Amino acid sequence: MTPNTMKVEIWSDIMCPFCYIGKRNFDKALKQFSHRDNIEVIWKSFSLAPDLKTNTEINSLQYLKERKGMTDSQAQDAIEHVTAYAKSTGLDFDYNKVVVANTQRGHQLIHLAAHNGLQNQMKERLLKAYFIEGFNIDATDVLVKLGLEMGLTEEDIQTELREENFLPYIEQDIAEAQKLGVNGVPFFVFDRKYAVSGAQPEEQFSNVLDQAYSEWYASQDTLAYDVMQGQSCDASGDCC
Repeated sequence: MTPNTMKVEIWSDIMCPFCYIGKRNFDKALKQFSHRDNIEVIWKSFSLAPDLKTNTEINSLQYLKERKGMTDSQAQDAIEHVTAYAKSTGLDFDYNKVVVANTQRGHQLIHLAAHNGLQNQMKERLLKAYFIEGFNIDATDVLVKLGLEMGLTEEDIQTELREENFLPYIEQDIAEAQKLGVNGVPFFVFDRKYAVSGAQPEEQFSNVLDQAYSEWYASQDTLAYDVMQGQSCDASGDCC
C-alpha cells in the first residue's frame, strides 16, 4: 500500500508569467525528488484581473501601459526581463503572440480536468497556449481543442463552459487565498506548514520539499507496505 500523500497546493493564474516560470522550476525539483510519488500537487485558482475583458485587438505592450500605467520603455523593459528569465528556465515566451484574455474559463477547465485526474496536464497546456503559442484562452473553440488534447470529452467541456459548475471551486480557491494572506502568485504551500512565494529557483523548491516531506513522513502514525512473503524467523524464534 502507498502511504498517504503529502499535499503541495499552488495558487496561480494562467496569465501570470512568473507562475509558469515557478511551475517549471518546481517541476524540475519534483522530478529529482526521490519521494515524488508520495507528493500530491493541487492547483488552486487565483485571478490577477477578474474584471479584465478579453481583447484580441491589443497586445501585451498596450495592456501593460493601460493596466499598469507604464510608459513604452517601462513596458518593453518588463517584457524583455520576464522573457529572459523564462528563457533561463527553458521556456520560450512570445509576447508578440500573447492574447490579452480573461482567465476564468481557463480555470474552469483546470478544475474540470482535476475532476478527471488531469489537472497538472491541463494547467501546463493552458500556460503553454497562452505564453508560447498565442491562443485566446477565453475562446470556446480553443478551450475545447486544448481540453480534447488532454483527454477531456467535448461534451464535458461544453457543459462546463455553458453551466459553470466549477465556478464555485474557483471562488473557494480565491477566498481561501485571502484567508491565508496570499496577495501575489505563484504561491506554494507545502503540507500547510511551509510556504514559498514567487518563482523561486529549483534549489529552493528542493530544499523545502526535503524539509516538509521529512517532517510529514515522521508524523505518519503507521506506514503500510506491500510485503512479499518468504521464509523467515519470527520474534518468538520460530523459523519456517
